[in-house]
Amino acid sequence: MTNTRFPRRILLLGGLAAFLSGCASKFRWYDGPEVTRLRMYKAQRLLFLDGRAGVLQTYPIGLGFAPEGHKQFEGDGRTPEGSYLIDRRNPDSLFHLSIGISYPNEADIAFAEAQGQSPGKDIFIHGGPRRGIDPMNVRDWTAGCIAVTDRQIEEIYAMVRDGTPIDIYA
Repeated sequence: MTNTRFPRRILLLGGLAAFLSGCASKFRWYDGPEVTRLRMYKAQRLLFLDGRAGVLQTYPIGLGFAPEGHKQFEGDGRTPEGSYLIDRRNPDSLFHLSIGISYPNEADIAFAEAQGQSPGKDIFIHGGPRRGIDPMNVRDWTAGCIAVTDRQIEEIYAMVRDGTPIDIYA
């Protein structure tokens, strides 16, 4: 019977590599207070995650490439204003991770249809652009979504549950 000994250095480096590979995941755990509402202020470019006892976290944000005014039509580059819900999540987003906003609502659809247009869809809070897709040197670069950094969307993705209300103010 052969007795093979591994040097201690190899065992320590292997253990360290296994530990660090677990840290590389974009999925984070959150066991703090429940996020009960999101409030977003477009003019101030701030997103607040509220809990029962007050603000839990605040994030700077980027908006659509035409940030002023309420989103009305597909392709207008505006970010919606009003009351919506977080209604889905995309772990395979082109923009790292993303959580969906329930835009358009019935009023958004009715207005756009009355103008003979589509209201658009797929409004998300998502991470930063991937290299080569969108410019990094402008703050408002999305097609109407809300952009945060990749690290920030990891936190938001872990903290916010589907069904959480979001109020978006001008």
